[in-house]
Amino acid sequence: MSKEQLQSLIQVIDGRAVNLDQLDRYYNGNPPLSFLSPEAREALGNRFGRMASNFCRLTVTSISERLRITGFTRDGQPDPALWADWTRNDLDQLAGTLHREALTLGTAYCIVWADHYGQPTISVESAHQMTALRDPGTRQIVAAVKRWNTATGSEAILYGPDTITRFRSASQNATAGAQYRVAETIENPLGVVPVVEFRNSDRLLDEGVSELRDVIPLQDSLNKLLADLLVGSEYFARPRRWATGIELEEDEDGEADNPYPESNRMMIAESDLSKFGQLPASDLGSYDTAIRTIVSQIMAVSSLPGHYTGIVANQPPNADGLRAAEASLTARVEQRQHTFGRSWEKVAGLAHAIRTNTDPLAADITLTWADPATRSVAQEADAVVKLFQAGLLPVTAALEKLGYSEDQISRIRDARRGEALDGAGTDLEALLS
Repeated sequence: MSKEQLQSLIQVIDGRAVNLDQLDRYYNGNPPLSFLSPEAREALGNRFGRMASNFCRLTVTSISERLRITGFTRDGQPDPALWADWTRNDLDQLAGTLHREALTLGTAYCIVWADHYGQPTISVESAHQMTALRDPGTRQIVAAVKRWNTATGSEAILYGPDTITRFRSASQNATAGAQYRVAETIENPLGVVPVVEFRNSDRLLDEGVSELRDVIPLQDSLNKLLADLLVGSEYFARPRRWATGIELEEDEDGEADNPYPESNRMMIAESDLSKFGQLPASDLGSYDTAIRTIVSQIMAVSSLPGHYTGIVANQPPNADGLRAAEASLTARVEQRQHTFGRSWEKVAGLAHAIRTNTDPLAADITLTWADPATRSVAQEADAVVKLFQAGLLPVTAALEKLGYSEDQISRIRDARRGEALDGAGTDLEALLS
């Protein structure tokens, strides 16, 4: 693994930095105001630190909040050890962070390695710091690099199937391979690159596409309309007073002074010829129509249901209505479950291989997702109880259908077993003696 390969991968990270920074600005609600005329910019001045109704963040979070992982199975059977690895690495919280990174930036990464005790460690990584190289023939990752800055320079780790090399540089944001020196090299016993990419794409050759791509032009249009609305409310939405027959005084620069500032409640003139009046306020209803049009387009390209946007009055009255309104969003979430599910299965396979010292590709691991659709808990429970009473579902399958995790199911089964023994009056100490 050479410095040339390190340099080429770091250049990929630097090459996409501008695009990723722009996506970050839109996700954080700090985009530049687009389509504004010079007059509108002058009217706004510095009155607004930012102006955005942030549908970009809503587009991402509406999907990520429904991507909930509830368990793993290995070779067709639940594997508590995999769930223990999951919770020990705080992935019950960090998985949502990774999903938001991948949905926002188009890609995210996981590094799977071992700690000092031989237990698998799984870290969530951002595309700002990491990239991976794929073999065009097999589409498998053949190398990956993570680069970050320290107080004294830069560090980078180059991951390969056989070795893992740590590089160090005295310069921050170092790009050239010649700027780095090898600090440490260790063998990789896994035989594969211990990095898994989470690519948000429904195409084979895409490098990962942000969920914000189709929303950004509409977000710019919406922000422009909101800015126009505020400029209009400042200049035209209030009645304007006028006066004639008033002799204007000039200031030191020879400019005419307004004899009646906006704050004055009374206007007085000495001349009998003076007249006063008021211009009617402008109707800003056209802005409301335009804003609704843009929001409806955002709903169309992002699959956001109407009751998510806050401008639709016809709220679905029940769970069935909500499910129907959210059908498009639910379908999009299910697609992302398929996209990210295979990557999480690879992560679990690497973790299992590290813990058991086996081949990472040997285990058949399957991921279990929670139902992404909005449910009526009472209706769902009633349906599951009927299936259980009819003998169509065992207890474990019924609990899984209700959305319980493997850990929760194990605790429920243990509690039921203990209650059954208590009800039978069984003396465990007598049985074990």
